[in-house]
Order: sequence, then C-alpha cells, then structure tokens
Amino acid sequence: MIAIHGLMMTSMRIDTGQHMRMGQQMKLAPRMIQSMEILQMAALALEERIEQELASNPTLELREQPEDMAGAMEQVKEERRDAKEGEREMIVSDDKSHESSSDDFERLNNMSEEYGDSWESNTYDSSTFTPPQRNTGERDGKMDAMANTPARAQSLADQLLDQWRMVEVAPGVRIAGEYLIGFIDDDGYIRTSMEDINANAPREVSVELIEDALARLQETLEPVGLGARDVRECLMLQIQSQVIHAGTDEEQLLMLQYALVNDHLKDIEANRLPKIAKALDVDIEEVKSAISSLKQYHIHPGRMLVSAASQVIQPDAVIEYDEQNDRYFAMLTHGRVPSLTISREYAKMAADKTTERKTREFVGNNLRSARWLIEAIEQRNNTLMRVINVVIEAQRDFFDIGPQALKPLPMTLVADQLGIHVATVSRAVNEKHMQTPRGIFPLRMFFSGGTETEAGDAMSWTAIQAKLEEIIGEEDKSKPLNDDELVEKLKEKGIEIARRTVAKYRKQLNILPARQRREY
Repeated sequence: MIAIHGLMMTSMRIDTGQHMRMGQQMKLAPRMIQSMEILQMAALALEERIEQELASNPTLELREQPEDMAGAMEQVKEERRDAKEGEREMIVSDDKSHESSSDDFERLNNMSEEYGDSWESNTYDSSTFTPPQRNTGERDGKMDAMANTPARAQSLADQLLDQWRMVEVAPGVRIAGEYLIGFIDDDGYIRTSMEDINANAPREVSVELIEDALARLQETLEPVGLGARDVRECLMLQIQSQVIHAGTDEEQLLMLQYALVNDHLKDIEANRLPKIAKALDVDIEEVKSAISSLKQYHIHPGRMLVSAASQVIQPDAVIEYDEQNDRYFAMLTHGRVPSLTISREYAKMAADKTTERKTREFVGNNLRSARWLIEAIEQRNNTLMRVINVVIEAQRDFFDIGPQALKPLPMTLVADQLGIHVATVSRAVNEKHMQTPRGIFPLRMFFSGGTETEAGDAMSWTAIQAKLEEIIGEEDKSKPLNDDELVEKLKEKGIEIARRTVAKYRKQLNILPARQRREY
C-alpha cells in the first residue's frame, strides 16, 4: 500500500511538472513567435511593424539618439545593462484577484531605472485612464516619426480608377470600365479571358458595354498599353499612339515596327532575321534597326505606375573595407527604423497602487508587449550581425575578386559555428540584402552548395554561374557557343558539370540559347 501511495505521489509530481513546463511553454509561445517574426523581417518591413506598434502601443516611445560618441558609448552600456536586467520578466497575471497581480506590478518600480531619459512626476485620477500629458510646446517624437513615414503607395487599381473618373463616358460604359480595371494586373495586362469576364459581369453590364469600355480604357489610360491582353496588343497600342504625331520619315519606321509586331513576333523571339527580311523585302540591317527601336516601348506598362519606393532595395547592412587594417567590416543600416524605449510615465502609472486596477492591467500588458518588441529587435540585430560577420570571414575572396570567387557556405556550417539552429540562420538571412563594394546582393546568395574544381578548390554554384556568364560574354557573337560547347569551355577551366546543369544555369541567368544569341 505504501509503495502504491509513493508511486501515485511520484506520478502526481511528474504530471504537475509536465503541466508546469507546458504552462511555461504556452507563456513563452507568443514571445517566441514575435521574435521569429521580427528576426526574418527586412528593414522596410521592420520599419512598418514599428510604425504600427507606435500607433497602437502608448507605452512605446522613441529613444533620442546621442549626438556625440561619448553619449553613444554610454547608451550602448545602458542597453547592455537593460539586456541583463531583461531576464526579470514582468508578467501580468490572468488571475483576477488583486493579490495575485500586485506583486507583479511592484516590479514596474524598477522600470524607472531602466528606460527613458527623464522622469516627470504626474498625478493620476484612479477612476479614469488619462494618458500622461506633455509640456506645452514640447514636440511629440512619436508623432513626428509617424508623420515622417512615407504614406502607403496607391495601388495600381486606385490610380487607374482615378484616371477613369476623368474620362467622359456614358454611365453604363463607366460601370463596365470600373469592372474591367479590377482585372488589370500589376504589369498592366488583362490576362483573364474575355469569356470569363463577360460570364461574371454584373447583370447591368452587357458584352457590348464591356467592349466599348475596353476600347476607351486602352485609348485613355496612361501610360499607353494598359489594358492590353497580351504583349502583341500592348506593343500595337503604343505604336498606334505614335502614328498620330509622326512625320513622314517616322511613319516608315512605324510601319515596319507594326509589321514586325503584327506578323513576326515569334520570328523575332527565335532570332530568324533573314526570314523576316525576306518576308518584308528589306535588308537585315533595317530589320535589326527596327527591332532595336521596339525597345523604346514598355511591355510592362503597369510597372511604371508602381511606386518607385517599393522597387528600391533598402540594404539591411553595409560592408566597407578598412584599408589600414586590410579587413572588411559590417554596419547595420537602420535607415528610418527608429530606436525605441519604454515610457517612464506609463511605467510609473502601472506601478502606482492608487491607479485603477483595470488601467494598471491595460498599461502593464502594453509595457510587457513593448519590452518584448524592443528585445526582439535587439536580438534580431545581434543575430544578423553575427551571421554577417561569419559571411565576411568565409567569403573574403568574393569581396576582393567578385562573384566568381564565391565559395560554398552551407547554413548548417554557420549555425554550428554560432551555436544556433539552422532555422535561425535561415530566418536571419530571409529577404535581407547587403550593400558591398561590389554592389547590392541578397544575403542568401552567400549561402549555397558547390563542387570541387580539378585543382581541388571549392567553388559555389553561384561562382560557376558567374564563370558561365563570363564565357558567354566573351564568345564570338556571330557564332555563339551552344550548351555542349559551354560544357567544354567550363571543363577547360577545371569545372566539370553536366550539359543539363549548364542549360539550367543559363536559363536562371536569363541567357538565350545559342541560335537566339546569334548576331547577323
């Protein structure tokens, strides 16, 4: 009986321990999820996330940046102290008893030692929640930051609807046009079949109205070419728009362009210039000149209306060369990403026992969220820097020579070196870019497999692609190398790979087959 009782007690202890561990894991889950989300965010995405948090969390504030080096060093020391103090977690209990949460809120007294640059004494009415008031005339840094954040770019559909509202058309055609704009993709094309568009149209929108609206959209929307259903129609619309203002000499070129686009797009794609010249009764030089002139037109007109800011790559780190010490070093580019801190006023409000309990819980929860966010950002930056430093050390030849010197670098190797999980490395490099003396590159590019050359040197797949591009760039354009010949050229340089691999890499580099690269 005693043995059974002891076994039951042991089982209960094990069960209790398991429940405690599960409870701890459940408490940690939201924090861990947030840390993983922040880690894999690129600079622009992180900037947007911080903007959202500043708008929704009143306990978050901007940290004023010190102007001198001494102040910066002191701030770094303070942040390191904060990181150590961060082990003491502030938990707002789910238990509704006053006693269960009072001890937790007592910990908020220490917040005055940890965050902020000034502490202003405030008096609060325990019956109502009133945000701390700033001194008259004092600028609100949070609002300044949010005001200076660029507005969200207007979508292509919104821009086209704005243009369409300025066009004078019958009410039915207007409705049909608005309906059609919904089918225009970011490249500017209507790729949905007209049968499907007609079949799903509102009852009041007839096939005739859709046809009229499409014609008016193609006539009036800027840039010309929007609303086309394929590349041929897109180019034809742009050529036709030029005819109206063309002189006699230009008309001849436009007629040749028209014939090329209308009848010979496949021949152009296959580089069958002699066939085109014979069919149009012109010499090859005229065909080459006309094809070259087609480059002035845009085959993705919708992209011209996409905000330039959304197309610009903002690097997450800058790699620079220290000539004196012959080394490369990295700096994170925070860009417009602000440095955050926690409001001392709100920390004091939550710690003040005269403050209404619901208010204290509300503020306490926001303080905890703010603390988690700040620590997640700091952890992201630290992990990113550690990974980049390993890349700099492992890929020194890339920075000295170029992409052709890139070495194989598995993420597992970096993870083992840093003592972290490979998934953490993967998240750290996700959608990140580095600005180097050789240009801006995706951080993920530096992690790839590879092979050994005949000399026994390791060479990454990216380096092999760079070598392939170099060989093609130096070929005789009148007799371009086919894939079998490229295999032999690479073999001469000690790189032995299969023909299908050469073809795959050539396609990845957007390099055409030999017959289409031939110049006449």
